Parts: sequence; structure tokens; C-alpha cells
Amino acid sequence: MNPSEQKKHLYELLKDFSTAMLASRTADGGLHARPMAVAELQPDAHAYFATDARSPKVSEIEAHPEVLVTFQSSSEFATLYGSASVVRDRALIDRLWSEAWRVWFPAGKDDPNLVMITVAPESGEYWDNSGTEGIKYVFEGLRAYFTGERAHPSETMNAKVRLGS
Repeated sequence: MNPSEQKKHLYELLKDFSTAMLASRTADGGLHARPMAVAELQPDAHAYFATDARSPKVSEIEAHPEVLVTFQSSSEFATLYGSASVVRDRALIDRLWSEAWRVWFPAGKDDPNLVMITVAPESGEYWDNSGTEGIKYVFEGLRAYFTGERAHPSETMNAKVRLGS
């Protein structure tokens, strides 16, 4: 696969995820991960998440914008690494608003504490064991097992993808 095909494959995997784990750096240098609902994922893998402006993750991101976002299902796995920022753009919030968020923002999309986190990814990686890729992986695993050699997944199964400029 060429880099363009890898980017497209990564997006095809990511676009169906509704949740992800967002990991940010804490003030004491540790890492903190939490589940986040995906508000939007663009074809270039830019991701948007809604959060409360008073949340610790907001100050973590403002102090250390480098984040890791992970996605996982039973047969598809992906990560994005990049820079996050807190966006207070009311037009963006209005466009991305989901009624499901009302449980966290009772005042709705006009809640002054509702902000968006955007992640501009620099790189990503995927592991795709779904569909025919899963079948290929079974055969590759069997080949490796019986020959005593290490398995070598194909680029459609696993690839590191450069996303940023």
C-alpha cells in the first residue's frame, strides 16, 4: 500500500468508532486516559470531542498538547498521536451538537462550559484483523506456527501512517 492508501484505510477503520480513549499528560508528568465520545472524525483523521471547560483534561491539554487517542473493537485497533487544542467556537459546537450530550450539558448546546477538543494527528497506526484481513492473519499465523518463523502481517493488516505536515 502506498501512503495515500494507508491514510484512506486508517480513516475507513476509524470512521465507524463512536468512542475512543484520549490520553493526555498530567501536571505531575503522568498519563491520564479516559473514554470520549467521538463528535466528528474527518477524512484526514482530525478528531473532535465534546468536554466541559472545567474538566482537568482541558488544563492538561493546554499545558501539554501532545495526546494519544486509541480506538478498539474485537478485530480493529488504531491509534492517533498528535496535538490537541481546546476550541470554544460556538458555530462548531452548534454544528457538532448531539442531543445525547445533554446528560452532561443540561443547558444544551448553549451551555457556556461546553467546549470541543480537537486532535490534529501527526501519525497513526492500525491493526485490522476484520473480514478478509482476519482470514489472511489466521493463515499467516498458521504458516508461522508450522514453519517456526515469525508472523509477518501485511500492510493492509498493520501500518504506521504519517498524517501531519
